[in-house]
Amino acid sequence: MLPGWVPRAVVLEALGAPGEDAVHSELLRQWGSSEVRRLSYGLRSVIVKHGTDGQSGEASAYERFVVPFELPAPDLLYGAEGVLVLADVGRVTLEQEPSVEGFLAAAELLAAIRKRPVGGPSEFPPERVKELADRIGRIDFDLGPLTEALAGVHRDAPTAVVHGDFVPKNLVTDGRRWTAIDWPGAYLAPHLSDLYTLIRDAVALGHDRAPIVERYVDAAGADRSLVERQLLVGGGCFYLLALTFVIEEGLRTIPDSVHWIDGLLTELADVVGALA
Repeated sequence: MLPGWVPRAVVLEALGAPGEDAVHSELLRQWGSSEVRRLSYGLRSVIVKHGTDGQSGEASAYERFVVPFELPAPDLLYGAEGVLVLADVGRVTLEQEPSVEGFLAAAELLAAIRKRPVGGPSEFPPERVKELADRIGRIDFDLGPLTEALAGVHRDAPTAVVHGDFVPKNLVTDGRRWTAIDWPGAYLAPHLSDLYTLIRDAVALGHDRAPIVERYVDAAGADRSLVERQLLVGGGCFYLLALTFVIEEGLRTIPDSVHWIDGLLTELADVVGALA
């Protein structure tokens, strides 16, 4: 039996299934704010998602970024009222198989995303640092170096699409190509929080940081010194957004996220210290 929120007509047409009883449902993720399933019939499959709170805006992200900029994301087959039906782009994530080759491929994928020309203004201007800090309410150190460095990156680097959750669980391969999934947190900014989070996970797994940065620099045709600044600034922006999510949503939808706060604050302080 399919969940009640699944748009049956769309799914049955996409799968070519004779009826919902013939559809196999595999639960991929279930949090307080989202549920994700793979639905299949024979050799065909689609991904269906139901999101609330911060996870409900993915259709809007597709409309604003993915479709007009032709970003490497799953095709959207249906999107309304927090429910999405997406093409299935692969069964293996970088989290499941965290190889060096996978992280290097992800750096190239990110370079392709960042090279797409966009026309809108940044959605993470320097003044947003204070706004988020006030919402978090637990930061007892000076964020001035981050605000200043973010202003500098706005002067020196172009605005581009930020995925917002560019981590191994959201990088999928079908054995031929890599695709970024889960786009509800996408926005425009000149920093490199996506590369920061990719490298953060790679280093935690014991991989060397340098080749990943080098692959991104080469693929993007970017200036290494500017990339290093964008990385640090992006790290600071990532921690501010992560802390805001935990305080305003995560404590309710993912109770264990209370244990993330101290670590995120420490890492934010480290990034700000490196920028000082």
